[in-house]
Amino acid sequence: MAPEDGGAHPVGTGEGGTGHVRSANTGSLARRMMLIAAGWIFILLLVGGVALDRTLNGLITRNFDEQLGYMLTGMIGSVEIGPDGEVFFIRPLGDQRFLEPNSGLYWQIRAKGHEDFPSRSLWDRTIDVPPDHFDSHQHVYDSDQFPGEPLRVMERAVILPGSDAQWMFTVAASRADLNDQIKMVRGILVYSFVALGFGLLLMAGMQTWYGLFPLRHVRRAIQKLRTTGASRVTQPLPQEVEPLVEELNALLAHVERQAEEARTHAGNLAHALKTPLTVVMNAATARSPDLSDTVIREAAVMRRQVDHHLARARAVGRRAVGQSRAEVWPSLEAVLRAVERLYDQARLDLDGSQDVVVALEKQDLEEILGNLIENAAKYGGGSVFVTVDADRGSPLCEIWIEDDGMGIPEAERIRIFDRGARLDTGKPGTGLGLAIVRDVVEIYGGTVELGESEDLGGLLVKLKLPRVDS
Repeated sequence: MAPEDGGAHPVGTGEGGTGHVRSANTGSLARRMMLIAAGWIFILLLVGGVALDRTLNGLITRNFDEQLGYMLTGMIGSVEIGPDGEVFFIRPLGDQRFLEPNSGLYWQIRAKGHEDFPSRSLWDRTIDVPPDHFDSHQHVYDSDQFPGEPLRVMERAVILPGSDAQWMFTVAASRADLNDQIKMVRGILVYSFVALGFGLLLMAGMQTWYGLFPLRHVRRAIQKLRTTGASRVTQPLPQEVEPLVEELNALLAHVERQAEEARTHAGNLAHALKTPLTVVMNAATARSPDLSDTVIREAAVMRRQVDHHLARARAVGRRAVGQSRAEVWPSLEAVLRAVERLYDQARLDLDGSQDVVVALEKQDLEEILGNLIENAAKYGGGSVFVTVDADRGSPLCEIWIEDDGMGIPEAERIRIFDRGARLDTGKPGTGLGLAIVRDVVEIYGGTVELGESEDLGGLLVKLKLPRVDS
């Protein structure tokens, strides 16, 4: 079980004997899905059960009341006023229970100023009827006036032909049968809904288990990557899981590229340092009289090589972090001020958009611009012109750096980006500046091209960098 403090704790060694750390989790997806399903099932069954219970109870009660209504209508149709002004039945009522004492089915006819006319089943009891109460239609209600025998009472007031009195016809029936029917229906509902609830929970559990089963495939596939050295997850998976696997494969490809870049850089650095070290070793072995000059010269070369590869390593690390951004105009102004101090005879001009933001780290952007602008001031004729966002319709930010020097022949424009390549050996340098620029720019997804300046006649450097949308 994961620790409750939410932190990551070592849990020993995994397969292959390598130590690993188990990260904190936010709970089980299966448990969440089951809790949601159980909650909704409970709510829906509760609401449905209450609604169905009320509906069925209403139907049973309505059917019970209809039976009382038939009896009450039969009573009213079977009585007449006798010569003495009292009511009597011209035909007996059909239900035998009216003749059995305390049978649970009763009738009563009452009028003010007349004797009550009850059924034999009432025996010595009377159904209480509110005085001065007139119902022209059937009125039904529950009554507890008989101890231990709740009643369902229906009454109606009628003025019979040949009489001015208001006769109250009443029929009452014990609620025992009605309550038994309601109890039986409720029992069936409870058992049915409990069984339905368990069935739905079982179905939700099976659905959760089956629905999350592909995640187990993903887990086994990742385990296979770690234990067998496979490079990609290739198993067929459901459509919903496929984006996750695609992102995982993209991450693996990204890690492979970074590892390959690291191996390549390490090999390049070793190769670049091998020659200067050999020169120093030979000079030292031969006890060359210019040993100190050789060491200084070759150490400078090695330092430049180390700086080059460190710049690439920093750029790769920053790119991996993501969300890099730098404002172009302030960085250009800082670089121009620094170059002006180094080459006070050069005239540097800046033009273009001042609000462009590119997806680079500020340090890398200034290193790129510094190399290019310093080269333009060093090898140009004295004028350097920088244009920011020269092609506003491009998805990339284009920075043009132009000078009025001799330029670079078209055949040499690709070779000049190679490490150590120099066209003017009369000026100090190691030939690594443009190689650093190209490598760092490509790491961030940009490009650098060389051309001929139409305005100044010298070299044109087209630097294209990914912009950050505002």
